[in-house]
Amino acid sequence: QVQLVESGGGLVQAGGSLRLSCTVSTRTFGAYVMGWFRQAPGKEREFVACISRTDGVTDYAGSVKGRFTISRHNAKNMVYLEMNSLKPEDTAVYYCAADSTIGTLLTSDPNDYDFWGRGTQVTVSS
Repeated sequence: QVQLVESGGGLVQAGGSLRLSCTVSTRTFGAYVMGWFRQAPGKEREFVACISRTDGVTDYAGSVKGRFTISRHNAKNMVYLEMNSLKPEDTAVYYCAADSTIGTLLTSDPNDYDFWGRGTQVTVSS
């Protein structure tokens, strides 16, 4: 069973930065497309960013493009989300997810992801 644990959330003022980390317990981390999603109170879970298995190809939601950066370190079984120029509307619980579908380069569809972490709260004050 693949386990994901997020960390790095917290309270930050608008314009500030946070770096989220996700530790993935698996012997085959390089086999997974990794994604970050978020869910604000009263809203559906939404795609934030994803990264391909080994060649660093990325995709972002329009609302975070240019402000957030996803990266991964396959030797450490880690995926990161660097968040800059944070806005109050970025407030949400952020989830890390892993997709094992063979042949998929990237996906923003949460239904494609097999494993999820429990989330970490990010709160941006105005």
